[in-house]
Amino acid sequence: MRNRITLPACLVLGLVAILPACSNPGDGAGAGDAAAADADNGLDLGAISDALIARMALQPGERVLLVGLGGGRWDSVVPLLREGVAAAGGVDLGAVDVFGAPLPGTELADFASSLGEEPAGWAEALAGVDVAVKLPGAVLAPEVPHDVYRALQDVLRGGRGRTIHFHWAGATSFEMEELPVDDRIDQLYQAALLDTDYQALAGSLAAFEAALRGGEVRVTTPAGTDIRFEVGDRPVTRQDGDASAARAALARTLIDREVELPAGAARVSPMLETVRGRIAFPPAMWGGTRAEGVVMHFEGGRVVEVEASAGREGVLAEMEAAGDAGRTFRELAVGLNPLLAIPEGEEWIPYYGYGAGVVRLSLGDNTELGGSTGGGYVRWNFFTDATVTVGGMPWVRDGRMTER
Repeated sequence: MRNRITLPACLVLGLVAILPACSNPGDGAGAGDAAAADADNGLDLGAISDALIARMALQPGERVLLVGLGGGRWDSVVPLLREGVAAAGGVDLGAVDVFGAPLPGTELADFASSLGEEPAGWAEALAGVDVAVKLPGAVLAPEVPHDVYRALQDVLRGGRGRTIHFHWAGATSFEMEELPVDDRIDQLYQAALLDTDYQALAGSLAAFEAALRGGEVRVTTPAGTDIRFEVGDRPVTRQDGDASAARAALARTLIDREVELPAGAARVSPMLETVRGRIAFPPAMWGGTRAEGVVMHFEGGRVVEVEASAGREGVLAEMEAAGDAGRTFRELAVGLNPLLAIPEGEEWIPYYGYGAGVVRLSLGDNTELGGSTGGGYVRWNFFTDATVTVGGMPWVRDGRMTER
């Protein structure tokens, strides 16, 4: 039987960009044509670049900035993306690192050269960016008080622009260990990016959202999880890979404007007052202590009781340090992409649980989902054997999507 996975938010370090609607990216994104055979460890960087441009659906004159780190395996995709932006009628603003400096080794652009490393000037400058692409390798550094991507998030919160998350990470073993990206993971992620039927995925996500709004949600697991809640009119983010301006105009939350690829998850912070029941967690580290048999009981979206057969003091210490966020139900996320499902016969979870049948029940800060509980603390919990019903109808049964 598949296990459940608990992960702290520190593993959710983003690499961003945006990706293909399909393996045929369409007109206006031909930067990768000349480099279709250019591969890095089996990756078709030309196809990936073309797909990223296609998913942006650029309008003439839209301004595009790349945010990276430099000195890594993805450096060679930067010129392809910049050429693709220009070919699609966009304005290439260049590429900068997370501290505002132009990426080393890239052809300079006026915007990238003038942004500078002083955060005081970032807000005004970044407000003029229509699309930002965060490249693999550029991660948020919690110990650094300011970086370009967090400044871009402030712009998004103000109702402007959109970003593309190119997450090329997030694989997790059933033993709760983050896995390094190897050839197997590369090929699975590339297939998900290039071969997903994005129209069908969008339809599945829309249908799931409609169901969520019409009935009570119940999540159960063999270990004893049994939690219920209602979504009502709360924002539901459908990560279907649509990074167009038209889609961004419909955004209700920060993560509506942060398009993730590979795509596939529906994410929602439900009406907290309706959240009740319990979540049974697998053995994991809490507050520096290994805890087992952890069960949290919820009423009104808050933890009211904590049980544990071992390590309960560590659980309570972590929750206390997190403040209100440590006792708040944050999010339900359900993966619907069949190309990111757990590979048959294997015991690892691809890409943050965006694959069909994987469920996330999270604790913590829910502001990016439209909630009011801040604090920054987030703890993701993966469940690979969950059953999810909405209005009594099963959408996931024992970790697998039901037929529809």
